Amino acid sequence: MFLLFSLALAAAFLALSNGANDNFKGVASLYGGGLASYRTALAWATVTTAAGSIASVFFASALLHKFTGKGLVPDALVTSEIFVISVAGGAAATVMLASRLGFPISTTHGLLGALGGAGAAAAGPDAIDTLTLAKSFALPLLLGPVLAIALGAVVFQVLRLGRRPAAEAACLCIDPETAVQPAGAMALVAGPTSLSLHVSTVEACDAAGQGRLARLDAGHLADRLHWASAGAVSFARGLNDTPKIAALLLVAPIVSPGWSIAFIALIMAIGGAIGARRVAETMSRRITRLDPHEGLSANLATSSLVLAASFFGLPVSTTHVSVGALFGIAMTTREANARTMIGIVLSWLVTLPVAALAAALVYRLAASFGT
Repeated sequence: MFLLFSLALAAAFLALSNGANDNFKGVASLYGGGLASYRTALAWATVTTAAGSIASVFFASALLHKFTGKGLVPDALVTSEIFVISVAGGAAATVMLASRLGFPISTTHGLLGALGGAGAAAAGPDAIDTLTLAKSFALPLLLGPVLAIALGAVVFQVLRLGRRPAAEAACLCIDPETAVQPAGAMALVAGPTSLSLHVSTVEACDAAGQGRLARLDAGHLADRLHWASAGAVSFARGLNDTPKIAALLLVAPIVSPGWSIAFIALIMAIGGAIGARRVAETMSRRITRLDPHEGLSANLATSSLVLAASFFGLPVSTTHVSVGALFGIAMTTREANARTMIGIVLSWLVTLPVAALAAALVYRLAASFGT
């Protein structure tokens, strides 16, 4: 019973750390672009991440089973409470340290390093299946940020091409037909009570008294799309990250996958509420100066890649994808903060060895205590 309690505590610590480091990443562009306050952005992130966590019960079972460690380490370790406690403890300590320092690192990397470190401590380095490590874990993690850089730049360029025409004709109106029709108007209903559809600027619509039946402001539409895209990123993160942590609880036969995910989702939300501020500042303001168009581009690129990876069971890092998309945009606008990016990349490089070392130490201590 003590081991089961320790396992739940270790998994909760990892979920708390994950929430502090990851919850704000999807909405960083809303905060950095001035569309939302810190509290409002965090609330939106919490709600949409929770929705993604719930969806992972139905759509991310492959990730749930992959992060039990089965196939990467000997099967005997996968069912060992001490091994799983070591993995959770090592990964949690690494992610929490990064959160306190304001570095947006990958929980996926932390888990992978911890799996390797605890496995090596328990059964020796030769017990790690390097082929599975490279094919199922390392390759998706390496390709994620590279694809995100390219996709972020492409999406931003496409949206930038459409920005000027949208700004010049920023209002779509449906009005009762007037004696003098505006240029470009198209009749929708003929007769005495005919309606007209026309595209114009907001100022022209207001000056002519148009838009009385319906009016669509392109600027407001872009803001709403930005909010939706931020929610999509947070949803994708919940879908991709929750089962990775919940997998640690599957070693306890009394806990079902559904309840494991619900428990982890709750603790992740608490972690984001109490500890997301420092990473929020890094993601929102230190990588590059974000305007709403850049934020929308980054969110579209990130959510597309992470959602696709989740459905195919690929363990990409939401952090790496999100930062990669931001950096791809920053390279396009030539506003990248090189010093911040170097610090982030260095934190990524040390995540694996630090998590491996921490998990190995936890395993040694737990094994000694257990004997």
